[in-house]
Order: sequence, then structure tokens, then C-alpha cells
Amino acid sequence: MSSPLIGNLLVAQSGGPTPVINASLAGVIAEALKHEDEIVEIYGGLNGIQGVLNEQLIDLAAETQQTLRALRHTPGAALGTCRYKVKKAEDFDRILQVFEAHNIRYFHYIGGNDSQDTAAKISDLAKERGYELRVVGVPKTIDNDLPLTDHCPGFGSVAKHIGVTIRETALDNAAMGQNDFVSILEVMGRNAGWLAASSVLAQRRDKNDDKSVKNTHYGCTAPHIILLPEVAFNPDNFIRRVEEVLKSNGHCFVVVSEGVQDATGNYLGADTSSTDAFGHAVLGGAGEYLRSLVESRFDGVKARSSKLGITQRAASHNASKTDVDEAELCGGAAVKAALAGETGKMVILIRSEKENYAVQTMLAPLNEIANGVKAFPEKWIGEDKMSIHPDFVRYALPLIQGELQLPFDQGLPKYAQLSAVPVQRRLEKYVTA
Repeated sequence: MSSPLIGNLLVAQSGGPTPVINASLAGVIAEALKHEDEIVEIYGGLNGIQGVLNEQLIDLAAETQQTLRALRHTPGAALGTCRYKVKKAEDFDRILQVFEAHNIRYFHYIGGNDSQDTAAKISDLAKERGYELRVVGVPKTIDNDLPLTDHCPGFGSVAKHIGVTIRETALDNAAMGQNDFVSILEVMGRNAGWLAASSVLAQRRDKNDDKSVKNTHYGCTAPHIILLPEVAFNPDNFIRRVEEVLKSNGHCFVVVSEGVQDATGNYLGADTSSTDAFGHAVLGGAGEYLRSLVESRFDGVKARSSKLGITQRAASHNASKTDVDEAELCGGAAVKAALAGETGKMVILIRSEKENYAVQTMLAPLNEIANGVKAFPEKWIGEDKMSIHPDFVRYALPLIQGELQLPFDQGLPKYAQLSAVPVQRRLEKYVTA
């Protein structure tokens, strides 16, 4: 056990929000409030690392308990988020200056691959400069692609929302289709097909009956075709499968990941001429590409494309209680780890090998997680490359269990809103490039 470190705690959120990112924030705050002898003040950085650079901090201890509880079911990132890439040495110098000015000794970054890279570099810099700082990251990504952890907070809730959406839409499609209708749903997932694969959970199955999820691509319940980034798209094989499904079923339901590529490595329908702050191509067009392909290859077949877009990561009304609880658990575990002297680590979830589902938190080095991608396992991809093996269903089903009882006001969900009491600035204004 390390010697006590007395100072202030700073937490920030980064990257695309999830339905449970604020549950992790609530977990950090709740645990920090228990340790007032070591954690003097609890600050939040507005808009991720940009808020740190701009010295835009708020006092989270000033929030009411009612607001903190409501964070569990509130979508979006309550502190604000960013996709800012910290590159310059001046940026890292500024971050440490802000930490020193506000006596920040505990830093928790709630984010995914790129965010944990930033956290790792901050931790390394603090060690190099001899500034005692404990950095423990909190996992967050709907893509479920962070290495080393069994799964990521955010994935279970979005998987649940995708399943609900498909079951509802498929009933509509079944009513409309007369062997002439193809419905295409595009979901998120840049380099890993976890979300697209989770759509298999929508297929009807008897409880504890694995047989009912095998060979699901012929005339069974939606989705009938699932396309992943891990499999190069073959248009002829795809059209052949669509034709087979239409012959045996009233409609064909296709789920495609936004990150699907053709044999030459080009994203389907994406605008590759523009990139985000991290150099990633701007995706979103795979569904429309497939719609156009279907209509060009078939006479008399109607195709319709839709995409969930950001609604899938904001649908807290479909959040999994398991996911919410685990997100909060990760936030609290990060604080405990930092108080115990850990730094340069991220909280990960380890699944119990027992029959009944359970998880425990452990730690993994940030440098082994930063910028890494955990692809969807080949062993869980069906032989036809357009379906999902039942073993994935056994993996994913526990993650979507349970529902939250949301508070409503005049018929609509009521969410938390931080009062955001500002912390007084102590440094001169900093201009980010």
C-alpha cells in the first residue's frame, strides 16, 4: 500500500458518448466523495482534454445528490466531450501546468482507444517531470473494441437498442414484404464488427435453445444477413444471398457495419476525402451503397436503407441495467486503484468462468490499450461470412439484461443537468491550434 497522496481529482470525458458514459462519471464522483482525507476537491474538465488545456474546470462536489443519481440514466456526456488530438509538446506542457496550478493528483479519463493514448502520455510525462500524479483510465466505447477487457461499458446498451430496433422494424417489414422487399440497417463500427454482430440477438429463439440460432440466414427471423468490417465485401455473394432469402421469406433484412470494406480496402459508400482529428475517414454510406446495389441487380425489388446514427449511442431508454451498473463500477474502481497508488493503468472487466454471469474489475497498462483495436473474433463468424455463430450469443446475451426505470416529466424522460459551478482560473489563457 502506497503512502497517502493528498490533492484534487480531475475527471473528463472524451470521444463519442454512450448511453452509460455518465454512469461511469457518477461512479468516479461517488467513490471520490468517500475519501475526503485524500481527495480534497473533485473537478470536472469541460469538453475533454480541451477543457483541461483551456482551464475550464467545474466543481463536481457542488452538485446535488439528486443530480449525481440522475447521471446513471442520462445520455450524452454531461461534462462535454471532444475529439482533440494532443500532439504538440506545448499542449502536454500546458496540461501539466494546469494540473500543478490546481493541485491535481488524480486524473481519470473516461474514453476509448485514442483517449487512453492521451492518458498514457500524460502519465508518462508526469513521471518524467517528477510530478506525482496518478492516472487511471475508465473504459468507454460502444464499439467494444478496446483490447484486454472482456467487454466495454456502452456496448451492451447499444446492442440492446439495436436488437429492439430490429425486432420492431422487422415486424413492419414482414407486413409490407411480398418476397420483394429488402431492408438495410447501417450501424456504427469503424474497424470492428461487434455492434453489427450484436444484431443477431434480435433473432427469435427459445430460452436456452442454441439450435434455434443456427443457420439463421434462410427464411428465419431478422436479421438475415450481417456484414462485418472483418470480412471483405463480395457483391456477387451478397446478391446471391439476398435472392435466396427473398425466395424463402417475405422480406430480407440486412445489417451492415459502417466500416465494411471491399476487397481493395475501400469503405462502402464512405467519403474518404475528409478525415477527423485523429486521421480517421468519415464513414456513413454503406447502407445506401447496398440499397443502390440491390435495386440495380433486381427488377421489381424495393430496397430501403436507414441508419441509427448517433441515436444508437444516445438511447438511454433502452439501456441495459447490467451495462449501467458495470459502467458505474468501472468509475469507482478507477478511483480506488488511484488511491491505492496505481497509475498508467485502465480499468478492465474480467468475466467469471462460472456458469452464472459475473464480472470483476482489474487493471491493464494504458500503453497496451492505447490505439489498439480488438477485432470481432473469426471463430464467431459463420462459415458463410454473413452470419454469426451461437457462441457469440452466449457471450453477448448477459450484457443486455435488465432495464432502468426512467423518471418522466410530462410524458418525456427527465435527465440530469449539471449546475457546472466554475473553478477559478489561475493561469493565462491558452490558445490551441
